[in-house]
Amino acid sequence: MAIPRQLPNAITIVRILCAPVFLWMLLADQGGDGPLRWGAGVLFIVAIATDGIDGYLARKYEIVTDLGKLLDPIADKALTGCAFVGLSILGELPWAVTILVLIREIGITVHRLVVASSHVVAAAWMGKLKTVAQAVALSLALLPLWNVVGEGIHVVNTVTMWIAVLLTVASGLDYVVTEIRGARAARGGAGTGTRR
Repeated sequence: MAIPRQLPNAITIVRILCAPVFLWMLLADQGGDGPLRWGAGVLFIVAIATDGIDGYLARKYEIVTDLGKLLDPIADKALTGCAFVGLSILGELPWAVTILVLIREIGITVHRLVVASSHVVAAAWMGKLKTVAQAVALSLALLPLWNVVGEGIHVVNTVTMWIAVLLTVASGLDYVVTEIRGARAARGGAGTGTRR
């Protein structure tokens, strides 16, 4: 069965558009644990889950595009970035953690856009693992599960958040090292071609 060629990219764009709606829902009741907080958590989970859907469709039907490779990580960063900022605004996550994550995410996103004209940098396996870890940690932090399972969930939230932050830093370093090696290899190849 054929699907519209732009469907995966459309799903990605919808994920980007969900980010400000999610942030509004999270902040609307100023940290209350009511329906809006639950709604924000559910919207985040549904939106971040589409990351796997658009990628699966693009690969299955062989409609992977450079635009999709570029937009997919941007969509993830928009959604998770709003979640980190929202939790910090509510006082539930230290700003130091959010700033560290945002520096990594924004820096790499800007670099992707700068080099997009020469080559598209697709997400590496460590970056994908980082996104999964962030999705799990943020989902647990966003849903007011302490009202359901008790205060012990805060320990789980802390552990998963630390794992997500460590993977965020590690994947950022991996990205930088990979790009430096790629640039050196490209210069070496150009030099070899000139000598021939």
